[in-house]
Amino acid sequence: MNPLRKLLGYDDKFFNLLEASAEEAQSSVQLLVGMLKKANGMPTLDEFIQTRRKDKQITEEISEQLCKTFVTPLEREDIEALSIALYKIPKTVEKFSEKFVLCHEHISQVDFSRQVNILEQTTATVTDMVKTLRERAHLERVKEQNDRLHYLEGEADKLMMALIKELYSGKHEPLKVIIIMDLYETLERIIDRCRDAGNVIFQIVLKYS
Repeated sequence: MNPLRKLLGYDDKFFNLLEASAEEAQSSVQLLVGMLKKANGMPTLDEFIQTRRKDKQITEEISEQLCKTFVTPLEREDIEALSIALYKIPKTVEKFSEKFVLCHEHISQVDFSRQVNILEQTTATVTDMVKTLRERAHLERVKEQNDRLHYLEGEADKLMMALIKELYSGKHEPLKVIIIMDLYETLERIIDRCRDAGNVIFQIVLKYS
């Protein structure tokens, strides 16, 4: 790298930090998958808290480096917006895990596999999109990835409607309906967070295309 560019701060540190944040978000979802697969055992929150804290540290480091760095590879507000959008993913995952643990006895037989399958795809797509920033990927490629996020969000919405219909069928106790509905909505919110991060990335790439 050109020494002057590095002296001015125009290096890969922001890409490294953003990619690390995306990977923590993806790790939090993998923890969620593992927790739901062990639904018959008592889950714990420690790993979710640790992952969210790691991502918070990364977010704070990005903010600190933005204040210190003279030249940045992307506009400062774009870096900050993406950093915040990525952090909201593990933060919302942690919220779900907290609720899941609190009401675990009431929902041990509930199947979340279809939502989790969509969630795994969305976080993987977001992680790939973050990596395209370093690569200066073509707009068409990023648009395809962002379109995929919106497609997955649409599939999640359709699934949500089908699940709500089942909940309102009268087969379930009212308390269980309230608990499950809240968990469904929180899972959907995680997917929305992924979509939001994808939109930020697409707008960044669009700006520099």
